Amino acid sequence: MAKERAAVLVLVTALCGLASHAVDAQYYSTSATATFYGGRDGSGTMNGACGYGNLYNSGYGLETAALSPALFNDGAMCGACYTITCDTSKSSMCKDGKSITISATNLCPANYALPNDNGGWCNPPRRHFDMSQPAWETIAIYRAGIVPVIYKRVSCQKREGVKFAINGHNYFELVNVFNVGGSGVVTQMWIKGSNTDWLVMSRNWGANWQSNAYLNGQGLSFRVQLDDGRQVTATNVAPSNWWFGGSYASRVNFY
Repeated sequence: MAKERAAVLVLVTALCGLASHAVDAQYYSTSATATFYGGRDGSGTMNGACGYGNLYNSGYGLETAALSPALFNDGAMCGACYTITCDTSKSSMCKDGKSITISATNLCPANYALPNDNGGWCNPPRRHFDMSQPAWETIAIYRAGIVPVIYKRVSCQKREGVKFAINGHNYFELVNVFNVGGSGVVTQMWIKGSNTDWLVMSRNWGANWQSNAYLNGQGLSFRVQLDDGRQVTATNVAPSNWWFGGSYASRVNFY
């Protein structure tokens, strides 16, 4: 019996080590390519597949990018932060010594009508960043159109607390979680009404997590877990008179 328990403990430890290594591995420098979209004012980058809506209001601004499916991972990487540097060893269109840190806020969809090396820049298995034009012009010359880059996942630096936008209707709370620091990537959320225990939420799409409980008239608290295993608990974020369509800021984040 003791041997069986020891074997289980070793297996769990190994699996945890593998999971941790998988997260850590994303922080190494990797080659990719980058283009831009959305216009000089970035208006075309608003909203998007993560559900952040107006990127100014949600705290992301124009330092953002849409990720190819190989990076986007069906929305699981919403909120991740990357430092992107134009690869001067491969292109003369790079601005030497320039890099920028962006947040993943959208999906760059595949275009199978075009070949991977001629317009189908976001086709699997390509790693590609379709950056906001202002962000892209920080590292490359406009007329280049597409450049080779080196990217590295980094910690997201946030000044305020994690925020929650609540949509849906009775018995269906669809909560968009944004302005998340640390790794930026949420892998699990819980919700608690003032009259309930903690309830596990499930990811619906992008950075939207859902609950199917009736929580009207109750103050709401949230617990957020990142892909590195860290958690924060935001208590009493939304008052008992919260409403669908409202956004609520907590005082906690991953610093």
